Amino acid sequence: MNYDRTKFKVYSSKHPFMLHWITNPGLAFNELVLGQRIPKVILIERNSTKSLAEKTFIPCPHCGTVHPGIKWSKQNNTALRNWFGLYCDNCGNIIPCLTNLTSYILLGLTFPIWYWFKDKWKSKWLENQKVKFSKPLNLEVPEFKWWLFGLLWGLFMYVFMTAFMALVIQLIDGEWISQRIILIGIPVWTVAGFAVGLMAKILNGKKQVKTVAQ
Repeated sequence: MNYDRTKFKVYSSKHPFMLHWITNPGLAFNELVLGQRIPKVILIERNSTKSLAEKTFIPCPHCGTVHPGIKWSKQNNTALRNWFGLYCDNCGNIIPCLTNLTSYILLGLTFPIWYWFKDKWKSKWLENQKVKFSKPLNLEVPEFKWWLFGLLWGLFMYVFMTAFMALVIQLIDGEWISQRIILIGIPVWTVAGFAVGLMAKILNGKKQVKTVAQ
């Protein structure tokens, strides 16, 4: 698809944000378990008076519809369970999404288990998406609590990285992870969480203008 680059910034797989999604092993959990997905193409409107949530749009390569990104949000119960991609409620097709490298590895290792059921799961998932998107969606921009976002991110990374380090230490040395390492991780990931939350607040923009619900 061709996009109006005078109106939009185009985020593709080469953008740092997208590369982070692809390469961060911790995000495989979001992808495979939670069903949180990032589309292969994201459009960001060149409008400094709007927040990032308002400026984010997701194009469907099948029908050309440019969807407001907030369609896939917690308030609409559509932010998660998108294991097969993002559902386009205009044409009924699936908007392609990025796949985390760790997800690729895990899917490859478990291929003999899930392959036989994937078509049935996908068919059922599509039916659920049709029902979900047939209801009115709330496209108002919710208040962004950056500190809560940062703390939750830090908590997730602390649990994941601690478990990952425990597994590595057990495999290499045959010992359990030390209490010292566990305790050190608490302030480290708390500070990191606040830093990520603050960065998200800056990127999201200061202005929170409400859009009309559709």
